[in-house]
Amino acid sequence: MFDWLIVGAGFAGSVLAERIASQRSESVLLIDRRSHIGGNAYDCYNEAGILIHRYGPHIFHTNAQSIVDYLSQFTSWRPYEHRVLAFVDGKLLPIPINLDTINHLYGLELSPAELEEFFASRRETVGEIRTAEDVVVSTVGRELYEKFFRGYTRKQWGVDPSQLSKSVTARVPTRTNRDDRYFGDSFQQMPAGGYTRMFERMLDHPNVKIMLQTDYREVRERIPFRRLIYTGPIDEFFDWKLGRLPYRSLRFEHVTLECEQFQPVAVVNYPQTEAYTRITEYKHLTGQRNIRTSLTYEYPTDIGDPYYPVPRPKNEALYKQYEALADNCPDVWFVGRLATYRYYNMDQVVGQALATFARIQKTIPASDRAPQSALAMPV
Repeated sequence: MFDWLIVGAGFAGSVLAERIASQRSESVLLIDRRSHIGGNAYDCYNEAGILIHRYGPHIFHTNAQSIVDYLSQFTSWRPYEHRVLAFVDGKLLPIPINLDTINHLYGLELSPAELEEFFASRRETVGEIRTAEDVVVSTVGRELYEKFFRGYTRKQWGVDPSQLSKSVTARVPTRTNRDDRYFGDSFQQMPAGGYTRMFERMLDHPNVKIMLQTDYREVRERIPFRRLIYTGPIDEFFDWKLGRLPYRSLRFEHVTLECEQFQPVAVVNYPQTEAYTRITEYKHLTGQRNIRTSLTYEYPTDIGDPYYPVPRPKNEALYKQYEALADNCPDVWFVGRLATYRYYNMDQVVGQALATFARIQKTIPASDRAPQSALAMPV
């Protein structure tokens, strides 16, 4: 019998597998439906020898030194600051919106103080900020909302921003200076050998067994285990007994071109008429040199693997009902984006997994065997 069954080999499942195996010296069976570990952060070399992200770009950034310290046990890092351009009105413009975005879009030469006045003259008064639309129109006004946000958000989520939680667009800042970094976090670097190599090192422990292409629903009655950590969709865990939670998915079109560079930055957003939302060119992320280059076009869809919980009030209400069921499941921990029906960045998932492990340590006595690893607990 395994001490723990962990469902899902992404960040949440892999961090907890590593912690339990190394710090509690307990046996872990880690299963995943897919043919690989790493979840959506999985990367691999394609036929051209270029490291690509199969499920779209994953850029690591955080302000939490404890998260960096933990992951640095399994990878070295490559300095990288993410920059994104948006293709708007035939121009490539910095996003998040900054001083250069407005000056280049309108042919102006505003100073930072003048840009603040520009925004103030266009922003709309919104009594209570409730929706994704409210956030943007109350910050930069409706014209910029229409050009940069509305079309992209409708493609990404399949509904109008006025029907989505304010959390969707609140994550994107607006700047009056020339800072064109997409993220403002203190640590912005990529795993030097890629995410998959980092996961391989994390799970390289004799107490961890991995079964891929294994569906939890097919093996849950056949594999003996004492406790369960579940990182999949919470409605699926309960056989959708209260109804299905909606998720947004993505279709990826991977292409390799006979040229060294296709676009000036790793990611270009397309918020207007194109069917895809963005194009990623991976060599910007990895620093690889190659006479060819590989791209991914992303097409949001309702069909396929669940990627993003859809943040709408009625969905959050349904999740709360599932959460109440989960609270009454002894010896089961629900961790990660799908199991808690909330959008998280990678560092947040790692933090949630480490916090879950800390609660396990406090509430469940570890086995009598001494830990086999001297790795420090960072949180």
